Amino acid sequence: MSRRAATLAVTSILVLVLGLVGALIPVPYVALTPGPTTNTLGKSEDGKPLVEIEGRQVYPDQGHLNFTTVAYQGGPGNRLDLFTALRGWLDSQTAIVPEETVFPKNETVKQVEQENTLQMQNSQQLAVAAALKELKIPVGNTVSVVSVEKGMPADGRLRKDDELIAIDGAKVGNVDTVKAAIQKRKPGQKVSITYERDGAERKVDLTTAPSLSDASQGVVGVVLQDSFKFPIKVKISVGEVGGPSAGLMFSLAIFDKLTPGSLTGGRFIAGTGTITPEGEVGAIGGIQQKMIAARRAGATAFLTPAGNCAEAAADVPKGLRLIKADTLHSAVTSLDALRTGRGTVAACPTS
Repeated sequence: MSRRAATLAVTSILVLVLGLVGALIPVPYVALTPGPTTNTLGKSEDGKPLVEIEGRQVYPDQGHLNFTTVAYQGGPGNRLDLFTALRGWLDSQTAIVPEETVFPKNETVKQVEQENTLQMQNSQQLAVAAALKELKIPVGNTVSVVSVEKGMPADGRLRKDDELIAIDGAKVGNVDTVKAAIQKRKPGQKVSITYERDGAERKVDLTTAPSLSDASQGVVGVVLQDSFKFPIKVKISVGEVGGPSAGLMFSLAIFDKLTPGSLTGGRFIAGTGTITPEGEVGAIGGIQQKMIAARRAGATAFLTPAGNCAEAAADVPKGLRLIKADTLHSAVTSLDALRTGRGTVAACPTS
């Protein structure tokens, strides 16, 4: 072999080795893929209804109201390699997103999972509240402290199970309004919190600290949840699924079970969307993967948050009809129209 041929051979091998090594380099991206779907009108693994209601008559529905999920691969401590990320970019059913989209900076995987679990628990309470309000059944509401972060302004001042009454004299509505009121303050500014503990009303003035996710926002270091007083008992069993995006489907299942007849008309309906106690539906992430998961499972209609309509309509799976849902009431109205053939089924506009 000539010196030139030998040099070319060695160079080629080096390029190949470097390419292989480069392909295995971890990259700060996460792969999102279609996850499982679960029928909120069905049964959990122990054979009991996924949504159990006590204290009021319930009505059966043989159709489906499935909530959808997104599976992920990657994240801190288990990053994707470059080859896997590139392969995901070429796959129409996979979304490759920056790591901080799923795992915010300065938060561990465990912290994110804990937050997702709390969001799921909170979304269930919000779903019950929204469904009962839609049915004109009275609901009481409080905001309570779940935990207090050590070393933060609320440490030693507030504690678990304290019920917040007012922020700077303004009556507390729900967790979102409390967060918004506190985060309006810049770090170092004071906030006055009125709360109830052991049946007694108290007041504490706290100086806000900078948020880890946004140093321009003030925080006091508490994790909060909406607590409601319901006239009936509702239990939702979903296993280890986390996040708030099943709220709309939980609300629909509760509404369906508490009203005579079938909301689905026996159809396979799937969907997604967060829910507020007032029944407002919020946008979510991973809409493309959730639509794919729904169609794979057999869904023919998909309830889509209004804020996700444009993205969803741009690449909807064949055979899946998108129904726009901006509120629980509009979702119920559209499902009624779909079942009866009377009225209007709200649709996501197409370009």
